[in-house]
Amino acid sequence: MSLEVSIEVAKLRSFTRQQLLDLWLKLYGRAAPPGIRRELMVPFLGYRIQEKAYGGLKAATRAQLLRIARALENPTSTTEWLSKPKIKPGTRILRQWRGETHEIMVTESGYEYRAASYHSLSEIARKITGTRWSGPAFFGLKDKSSVRSHSDA
Repeated sequence: MSLEVSIEVAKLRSFTRQQLLDLWLKLYGRAAPPGIRRELMVPFLGYRIQEKAYGGLKAATRAQLLRIARALENPTSTTEWLSKPKIKPGTRILRQWRGETHEIMVTESGYEYRAASYHSLSEIARKITGTRWSGPAFFGLKDKSSVRSHSDA
């Protein structure tokens, strides 16, 4: 963080409530939410100052956060996917199986294996092994404690 931005953020703690409300209006272009506590305004304004200086979140990150918020608002929806890391498109996944190396390319829409497109790693794992596998487990992308044992013979 640059020195100027650090100083500006540090000053927020000494501002009066009215100064914080005025700054909120200036930085957000609208009044602060009614009844917002001073203790909440300081970190929000500090973030906004940094966001203006260095740029905000990427559109993809904002979209992911919106999906997470919507999933959390609906208690009947599954949220298991929230904790799974997303593999970036362009990533190569290599797996040695029965003496042969298998290469999978992560794409925007799924995966590519031997010039064919697939929606899941499990589809590819079944194609390689001929049996039902969890794709993330087969390719070593799952926590070892949660992977059931399969022989690589």
